[in-house]
Amino acid sequence: MGTNGSTVLEPLRQGLPPIDPGAVSTSASCALPARYEAVRGARKFTSATLDRWELTERFDDVALVVSELVTNALRHAVPADAPQEEGQNPPVRLHLMRWSSRLVCAVRDPSRQSPEARGGEEDFAAESGRGLFLVDSFSDSWGWHPLAGTLRGKVVWALFRIGPE
Repeated sequence: MGTNGSTVLEPLRQGLPPIDPGAVSTSASCALPARYEAVRGARKFTSATLDRWELTERFDDVALVVSELVTNALRHAVPADAPQEEGQNPPVRLHLMRWSSRLVCAVRDPSRQSPEARGGEEDFAAESGRGLFLVDSFSDSWGWHPLAGTLRGKVVWALFRIGPE
């Protein structure tokens, strides 16, 4: 089964405000390696995509949210000892989707664990909580869904309003 945007986002649509699928203008996605340099790559991909969609004025907010979502996926969802074999599906994927009045960025990762801030003795608990606070502050809404079918993991998404409702 392919891992195209519609397959990944099917459960996502249930958590979003009503969106006419026919109003989808365009989408883009990129695979990200399980290394922290992937955050820089995700920002460059986001910049190029928003430029192509003539949405450069939204870059700062969207790039901040993309950076946090990708960082969280790399920090919490990808095992440190995950094998990086050639030809294997990359563990993290960024999807950007544009509707007439909305932009959604979604990050897919292999963990089904909730992206909520964690308690406990982990050094990064406070930092990860701050990251989700930033996602909440800079996007209009956000959420997550486990992937369905043969796909393992989850999608964490953030929605930005970009035009008149």
